[in-house]
Amino acid sequence: MFTPEIVDRGWPQAGLHFSIHEISQRAQDRLREVVRHILLVTSQPTEDAPFASGESIKETLLAAIDNAFAEIVPAKWTTRANTTRQFKVFNDARAILAGDVAHPIYSGELARQIGVSVRTLHDAIQRYRGVSLHRYLRLRRLWLVRQQLLAGAPSVKTCALAYGFWHLSDFSRSYRSQFGEAPSETLAASRRPGATRADPSRGHGS
Repeated sequence: MFTPEIVDRGWPQAGLHFSIHEISQRAQDRLREVVRHILLVTSQPTEDAPFASGESIKETLLAAIDNAFAEIVPAKWTTRANTTRQFKVFNDARAILAGDVAHPIYSGELARQIGVSVRTLHDAIQRYRGVSLHRYLRLRRLWLVRQQLLAGAPSVKTCALAYGFWHLSDFSRSYRSQFGEAPSETLAASRRPGATRADPSRGHGS
């Protein structure tokens, strides 16, 4: 979603609602890598100003999306009708996750707060985010850990455990895969003189 709306790029038209398309694995990997680099650059403090303009970053992202739409593949699941109920479940989940960034929220708890089964919640997340419920919540917890590390958390271990990552070596691998650096590197960067610390209250619930 872009504000203002992006037009005249030849993207599929959604009409009054929205449309879902599946792209090739190659296109997914390329787009994911671009997004990962953008988030990595923009979430870290920098002493170089300006290191990149908003317009240049936006153009890089738009080009990646252009390339992704050029590789749409046929998929039966994308033709299923959208339901108001399923979309409401998804939006309710986003609202709950955005409203509590201080604690990890797991599938059972989230489903109970919304008033649906875990399977119904999984189906809604899968449809509107393209990943499983488990992965969606795990990625959220990784982002919350990163926010705390950028804000100068006491230690990587304390922060990881606080957000439910009890297997620390697995956490470190997942963190590096997602952000391109070790959690200890993120924490060290936040402690350098002159570093601008992130606001830990700004979570990633969507």
